[in-house]
Order: sequence, then structure tokens, then C-alpha cells
Amino acid sequence: MDPALQELLDKRACEEVILRYGRTQDWLDDYGQNDCFWPDADVDYGFFKGTGEAFVKTVMEHERSVPRRWHLCTSIMVKVDGLKAKAECYGIAVGARDVDGKLQSNMYGGRYLDELEKRFGVWRISKRTYILDWSHQFPDAIADTAGEDFPLHVLDIRDGGHPMYRRL
Repeated sequence: MDPALQELLDKRACEEVILRYGRTQDWLDDYGQNDCFWPDADVDYGFFKGTGEAFVKTVMEHERSVPRRWHLCTSIMVKVDGLKAKAECYGIAVGARDVDGKLQSNMYGGRYLDELEKRFGVWRISKRTYILDWSHQFPDAIADTAGEDFPLHVLDIRDGGHPMYRRL
């Protein structure tokens, strides 16, 4: 295959891993989340330092403790070098949690510094460091926004296997 075409395919595969990370957390897809990291990946979020396998168990337990979560990765940059790649992107994450009987939203903005490896023809994260740049708390406004006069679909995902989830 043309090396330039292979590089584009590899870059796109790395981008898909990074995007799949947030999506599989949001839908509580443990299997999909495991597919983002090599089990022996070196993961450092500050509050967690350990392997990819242990991180997935820890983060998915945390994500199950909130009724709604939302992750966005953007401005993804990838540099491929053979079977290894370095990537960086910005991330925004929002999660709602119960505080004294009312939902409180927490928003975090940061960046992911990743290294990825292609093993057995598959790209996954082999090293990740998360850097928090900012955070913000605010009252959850879903109930005020999606009222009877302006109904919107609102998901309450507390476990995997939600009927609206589609494997992509």
C-alpha cells in the first residue's frame, strides 16, 4: 500500500480510538471502553495511576455513579511513526450528580496526551496522561429546559445496554 495512504488510515484509526473513549463511557459500554486501552497501558489521571485494565474498571465504576455524563474530544492531532503514534486533544466532560436531592453538574476542560500502539493490526492507547485545565460547577437545568411545552429526549443511563445505544 502507498505509505501516505497507510499513514492516513492509521491516523484515522487513532482518532476513532480517542473518540470511542468518550462515547463508550457515556453509554456505559465496558467492552467498548476496554477496546480503547491496551491492558498494560500506562494511565495517569492524577487521581488514578495504573494500567489500562485497572483504569477501565475504576472509571466505569465512577461513571455508573452518576445518572448522566457527556464527553467531547476535539482538535485531535496525531503523529504516526510506524506501529506507534503520539496524539493530543482537548476534552470537555460534564457529569451530573446528586447533591442534597438536586442534580449538580460539573464540567471539566482538559487535554489528553496519548501514545498509541498498533498490535495485531489494532490501534489502542498504550499511554495516557490527562491534564485538567479548568472546571466549573452549575445547577443541572435539564428539568427546566425539557418541559411539557418543549419536550426533548433526555437519557438516564445508569447501566450498560441502553436500548438507544448502537454499536458503531
